[in-house]
Amino acid sequence: MTGLRPRLTLLATALVALASALLLWLGWLLVGGVTQAVPALPPGSTVRVDGVTVPAEGLGDAVGRAAQEEVLRAGLVAFPLVVLAAALVSWVLVGRVLGPLHEVTATARRLTVETLDTRLGLADARGEVAELAAGFDAMLDRLQAAFDAQRRFVANASHELRTPLAVLRTEVDVTLSDPTADEAELRRMGAVVRDATRRADDLVAGLLLLARTEGAALADLHPADLAATVVPALAAVRAEAGHRGLRVQVRTAPAPVVGDPVLLERVAGNLVENAVRHNVPGGWIEVVSGVRDGCAELCVASSGREVDRVDELFEPFRRGPVERTATAPGSGLGLSIVRAVVTAHGGAVAAAPVPGGGLTVTVRLPVRP
Repeated sequence: MTGLRPRLTLLATALVALASALLLWLGWLLVGGVTQAVPALPPGSTVRVDGVTVPAEGLGDAVGRAAQEEVLRAGLVAFPLVVLAAALVSWVLVGRVLGPLHEVTATARRLTVETLDTRLGLADARGEVAELAAGFDAMLDRLQAAFDAQRRFVANASHELRTPLAVLRTEVDVTLSDPTADEAELRRMGAVVRDATRRADDLVAGLLLLARTEGAALADLHPADLAATVVPALAAVRAEAGHRGLRVQVRTAPAPVVGDPVLLERVAGNLVENAVRHNVPGGWIEVVSGVRDGCAELCVASSGREVDRVDELFEPFRRGPVERTATAPGSGLGLSIVRAVVTAHGGAVAAAPVPGGGLTVTVRLPVRP
């Protein structure tokens, strides 16, 4: 008897049996006590109780014993019937109560990656069972969303990695198949291979960083300043920004936080790099840091093309309003890494389109006390 239903039925039946036995014993005692109030008869007279002649002085005891025997006979008949009825009722009621739990168990056993769209849908459930069913369905919703996101991520990562590998293989095959390839052709092939390997290396590094920070707790925490992360970020893109004629305006104020300095520098670097790469020739970039409403804030705004569905930009491999081509700059992981790092630091990141074209990304982190 290892199931919950038999055990609960046995427990309920035992409690009913104990209560019935107690009531029978109390009735037996009360009947014996009540008969002691039988009126006294004249001395020397006799009465018949259950066909037995007894002296008047023993009338009370005789009536009491007779009543107790009658109660005991009736109780011995009613007791097993009550216990049996209690067992049957308990078995049925416990089965109805545990029915939804069996549904949850059966659904959980049937679940696979392909059947995560299964739901309980217990419309007739009430109380705690309804809460359990709703919680289980909500958990399945989260699992399905996580698995769908994982599928998309793996598919996109496979596609992105396949592109530079295909370029490598094509260039090598074409060059090797050309018997007249000279030094210039070999140098051209070497340059293409170098660019493809660099892109693949950047993509792998981004994937590793995203996997390390997404949903993980940070261990290496130190005092840091978001304003200080702007300096190396701008230095890394100064040449490209100058080549494209971008006007860069920087207004930094102290924004003290506690976090991983390397990851925070990556946040600033990704934001500034996106602002440069997705800008228009002769455009502008504005970088602002400081403390606002009790939070350390870093805001990077830039000109650029019109941006639709801003929220999707934080999904992996989204590059904004540019086509996904083999020569498209970046890996499409920049804002995804920003969101993962900021979330791991207990902060929030938001993006908003700039009127006329462009994007503003704002990072807010808890300010260092």
